[in-house]
Amino acid sequence: MAQLSLSFSAAFLLLMSCPSWSKYEPNWESIDSRPLPEWFDQAKFGIFIHWGVFSVPSYGSEWFWWFWQGQKIANYVQFMKKNYPPGFQYQDFAPMFTAEFFDAKHWTDIFVSSGAKYIVLTTKHHEGYTLWGSKYSWNWNAVDVGPKRDLVGELSTAVREHSDLRVGLYHSLFEWFHPLFREDAANVFNTTFFPNSKTLPELYELVNKYKPEVLWSDGDGNAPDKYWNSTGFLAWLYNESPVRDTVVTNDRWGLNSICKHGGYYTCSDRYNPGHLLKHKWENCMTIDKRSWGYRRDAQLSDFLTIEELIKTLVETVSCGGNLLMNVGPTHDGRIAPIFEERLRQVGQWLKVNGEAIYNTTAWRAQNDSLTPGVWYTWRPQEKTIYAIFLSWPNTGYVVLNEPLPNQGQTQVGLLGYQPLKWEPASPKGVKVFLPQLTVSQMPCSWAWTLRLTGAA
Repeated sequence: MAQLSLSFSAAFLLLMSCPSWSKYEPNWESIDSRPLPEWFDQAKFGIFIHWGVFSVPSYGSEWFWWFWQGQKIANYVQFMKKNYPPGFQYQDFAPMFTAEFFDAKHWTDIFVSSGAKYIVLTTKHHEGYTLWGSKYSWNWNAVDVGPKRDLVGELSTAVREHSDLRVGLYHSLFEWFHPLFREDAANVFNTTFFPNSKTLPELYELVNKYKPEVLWSDGDGNAPDKYWNSTGFLAWLYNESPVRDTVVTNDRWGLNSICKHGGYYTCSDRYNPGHLLKHKWENCMTIDKRSWGYRRDAQLSDFLTIEELIKTLVETVSCGGNLLMNVGPTHDGRIAPIFEERLRQVGQWLKVNGEAIYNTTAWRAQNDSLTPGVWYTWRPQEKTIYAIFLSWPNTGYVVLNEPLPNQGQTQVGLLGYQPLKWEPASPKGVKVFLPQLTVSQMPCSWAWTLRLTGAA
């Protein structure tokens, strides 16, 4: 009997060590079956940070290099002719990416004050320059040229000093002008020189060194996921990596994988469908309406107002999404005051209304069918409905058509204030009477939340 037991144990250990017994296999059916870690849906709000050599010219867009030398767009060409000497190359911008004012703890203070629960830093954009001293990006990284610092490491360390804030890292699969990628593209991606020698080693290096809990992939270069070996890498990420239990990934892992595969969907930049999706999704968007990277030529009208940002946050969460709000730091490492102001304003709003955002889920109705500008979330455990109204009505009341009140049981309150009076609306719903408040008495300045308990 003892011999039989030993043989069974040995066989079991042998089988468990076999790669075919890995929990997730390198195919989309298996990869997509992984449950999304709960923390991501509960977080709701994150900060995107687009920072790189493109922050030096800080003109037009973070796609500056491609628009200047790839597409040769006239205003970019003229900008260079006017401001830089003949023969100036994009690589000459790198020593000017100095980051002398970069203070990871100060950045983190801004992010914490915003109410965000995770950050996503561009460790490498399509220009190929890495913000850490990658072994696979010789002389084109922040340790060898420019700041001479590990920017990814500094920010990751500072963020992890706050238990409520998680580290996310963005990484571009392709690079516009890398000779190996261009060779593979010329071979219609039947060769894999670039992913095998550059992209995949960088990804493994990032995960093992910095242990991100969000891995935000981008930039497939019109190459399929098979070329990138995306499912093979994700199988390792979910089975063996140091963040296998907590990491979340998006859907940008190869041509035609967007909005189809991955941990959560982004679908497109600034995606905001306005209705509930069956799959978890994220709205990645920018405070600067025209660019992800910092622009010296930006006008005040190019920046979303705090009212627009709160509206976007509320709509996104009501429809089951997360909001990833982007800022673009300067080449010397500053978050411009207008970005800081917007982020801190969002945090002020969340201090009052965060109960209706964090740890909530989409309700049966996303917005009110009668009153415009009212969006719903709810907490099923507490059976609490939240109705967020974007403008304060001059009638002294707001009518909610979707909640079904129960006389004697339903209670309505204004977050940051106190309980309110209400009566059944006709033909259905709730008519909530709002208090007459001065500006200084208002619980917040931009959008307000009603909490309903005891309603269906």
